[in-house]
Amino acid sequence: MKKYKNRVEDLLSYAILDTDPEEELNEITELVSLVFDMPISLITMVDKDRQWFKARKGVHQQQTKREYSFCKYTLTKPNEVLVIEDTYTDKRFANNPTVTGPLNIRFYAGAPLVTPEGNVLGTLCVLDSKPRFITENQKKALQILAKKTMDFLNIRKLMLEQRNYIAKSAENLIKLTDNIPSTIFQLRRRSNGEFIYDFLSLGDFKLPKNLDEDKKVLEPFDGFNLIHKDYQTKFKKALETSYKTLTTWYFEYKIEIDNVTKWYMVKAEPERLPNNEVVWYGMYHEISSHIAYEKTMEQISFDISHVLRKPVANLMGLSALIKEEQNLSELDLKTYAEYIEIVSEELNRFTKDLNSTYHNKWVNIVDYNLKRRNNINTAIINSQD
Repeated sequence: MKKYKNRVEDLLSYAILDTDPEEELNEITELVSLVFDMPISLITMVDKDRQWFKARKGVHQQQTKREYSFCKYTLTKPNEVLVIEDTYTDKRFANNPTVTGPLNIRFYAGAPLVTPEGNVLGTLCVLDSKPRFITENQKKALQILAKKTMDFLNIRKLMLEQRNYIAKSAENLIKLTDNIPSTIFQLRRRSNGEFIYDFLSLGDFKLPKNLDEDKKVLEPFDGFNLIHKDYQTKFKKALETSYKTLTTWYFEYKIEIDNVTKWYMVKAEPERLPNNEVVWYGMYHEISSHIAYEKTMEQISFDISHVLRKPVANLMGLSALIKEEQNLSELDLKTYAEYIEIVSEELNRFTKDLNSTYHNKWVNIVDYNLKRRNNINTAIINSQD
């Protein structure tokens, strides 16, 4: 548990000051007023320069100056119930406006609200406009109710801390998922057949200018319609098959955004919920570089078997002719040499063209992968901020 430098810091850690009334605490002040048969009961918080009422019964004002507070005298006595049977006989309150004014406070009894660190936040107190007396058992009862009040405040603080932790974790998750090179989603198919995203993080996916992001979250098929028309039917069929068989939803497809064509894949695992709805947990991931690589390898195979095969075959043919000739004249040798030179130049030209083509493809793929890695690194850095 965190150690606080002082009592006020401990008080502020509860984030209770200036908050709305809470039913549980209002019920405690109502109960105290009934048990002690007194018109006024309060749950007070003693701040640096004021006394603020978290719950109140019998008074309209929300706070008073700290200098007028009865409860401030409990701050150094966490184990004692402060009882003032008649304020008129106590010189500490001779000029107190709550005593001399319209409230005319004559009796006060307050049990400290003590934190786990031993700091007193304020009190659970009862007040009356006439002198009173309470028994030791009543003091004990007031202390028990004060402890119950602190139990509620401690649970409230813990829940607040947990909410803050969850909110911070969610914020970090958003920072991470908003920069990774994939779109992560949780897609739900309702019992009426409607699809909706429970969660959608676009990652580094850039929406087209004419698509409203908020609408896309509500209507997934607005996003599905980005898919190239040649793949839309197959895409939906793969999704339907996954729905019926509860098997992995996997499909590769093209999309067109702002006149640019890219390849994507979807992979998600389905789960049928007790209400018979189906939820997919998965991602959309761009695979343009993989598709480009596959096509490049296919082209290389074709070029080797067809483009380069012709000049190589010609060289092999010329070599065979030279071997078959028995008596080659100088003119014949020159003729064959010219043919060999022509074929060699053709082979050299093809080789250079292929090398340039594949080099450009390689540069594009490397550049694409570098950008994706940079996005991942940025996401990791941002998630740690």
